[in-house]
Amino acid sequence: MRATTPHPSHLVSSEDNDQEERSRLLPEDTDTEDAKDREKRLFRRLGLSFFLFGLINNVLYVIILSAALDLVPPSTPKGIIAFCNIAPALVAKVGWPYVLKGRIRYAKRIIGCALLSVVGMIVVALFDTLLMRLLGICLASFSSGLGELTFLQLSTTYAPPSVGGHSVGYFASGTGAAGLVGAFLWWEVRSFGVRIGVGVSSVLPFILPLAYFYLLPSPAGFLELSSDEQTEFANSSPIAPYAPIPTEEVPGNSERNLNITPKRTTLSLDDKIRLVKPLLVKYMLPLFCVYTFEYTINQGVAPTLLYPVPEAGRHWVLGKIIHSVRDYYPLWQLVYQTTVFISRSTISLGIPPLPQKLLSVPAIVQGVILLVLSAESAIGFFADSDASSIIFVFLLISLEGVCGGLAYVNVFYRINQERPDPNDEDLERIKQEREFKIGSVGFADSSGILLASLLAVPTEIELCKTQVRRGKLFCKGL
Repeated sequence: MRATTPHPSHLVSSEDNDQEERSRLLPEDTDTEDAKDREKRLFRRLGLSFFLFGLINNVLYVIILSAALDLVPPSTPKGIIAFCNIAPALVAKVGWPYVLKGRIRYAKRIIGCALLSVVGMIVVALFDTLLMRLLGICLASFSSGLGELTFLQLSTTYAPPSVGGHSVGYFASGTGAAGLVGAFLWWEVRSFGVRIGVGVSSVLPFILPLAYFYLLPSPAGFLELSSDEQTEFANSSPIAPYAPIPTEEVPGNSERNLNITPKRTTLSLDDKIRLVKPLLVKYMLPLFCVYTFEYTINQGVAPTLLYPVPEAGRHWVLGKIIHSVRDYYPLWQLVYQTTVFISRSTISLGIPPLPQKLLSVPAIVQGVILLVLSAESAIGFFADSDASSIIFVFLLISLEGVCGGLAYVNVFYRINQERPDPNDEDLERIKQEREFKIGSVGFADSSGILLASLLAVPTEIELCKTQVRRGKLFCKGL
């Protein structure tokens, strides 16, 4: 019996049906792929923008500290540079959130911060007198404090929560990178002298408005993303979408695009005090303690952590790094800045944030590190000729940087993720409350640094006296 062969028309019909099915499904698959590519591009632009905001806003602060020895006469205490570099920033962080009324004009504020930084650095570069240089440093410091406040507030205009957290994570990473980049830049340009070196640095703030207007994606772009989180967020919001409420100040957005007519809402002083009270213990105290302990270590204890120069034959790694007693302090600062950068980048690297209940842990650990390093400086746990002391301090300084970085990025991440009252339907009020809350916390780290600068001087003096009494004279020879 001859086998029955399917008629060719059956094959053609089957192939045509498969092709029609693929053609029907292909546009949908293509649209999905395009949407995913667009989402990736948006997140890359958002991350790069906030990384640049953190880097450029903080890099001048680091450059000024790195240039302290070159900016003032030898007879002038270098602590005055640190004071002028932090006090105006503290004034901006403490006063501005309470003085400001109504909505934030981000474009105007960012342009103002950039221009103020440029003017401050030019004053430092052009004038040789101590008073004028301190004035320039104060201008740049105020701009840096106001800039940090502004960019953290800007992160609250992005929704859903993962987008806002993405912004904070990359901003924190940029601020961490500023420590390394600023020190490296000054190392490279210091040979040209203060006038040229600082003058060249004055062009950096122009990157801020350029990134804001030409790189930063609009909040409205993220509202169009289709995701489970966006759907859940929209359904749980009092009036979706509440968080971005983009204004004409956010590039590429206007309230007309979302058909929103904003109310004329202004937070009163009583409203702001009511909002800030729950934040004092929850966020501000951990951040304040971390930075008080951290900068007391850096400015008061680390300068006394000095040891004999390791013999290259016995300790070949340390022998290549440390060539004189004066190399120890820069080494501790390098270790600290590197670990701060890594820990401030944890969220941008995809590492889960600390749980809310563990936000105080970095401050507790930092306090213990301060006590242990102070004891090591005063009495010494190992023989001075033993490299174990250097390794021990290296590990503790690394842990110090990790604690400081984790505290910073996690505190601001958690504030950014807080949800508003679901019963509040005033969108403009919700927007201003979110901006105020994250802005009001910023003074905690600066006030901790300022307190540490006052504690560091007597701490260093007393630790040095203690070392001299036990016959260790390195701190006297610097």
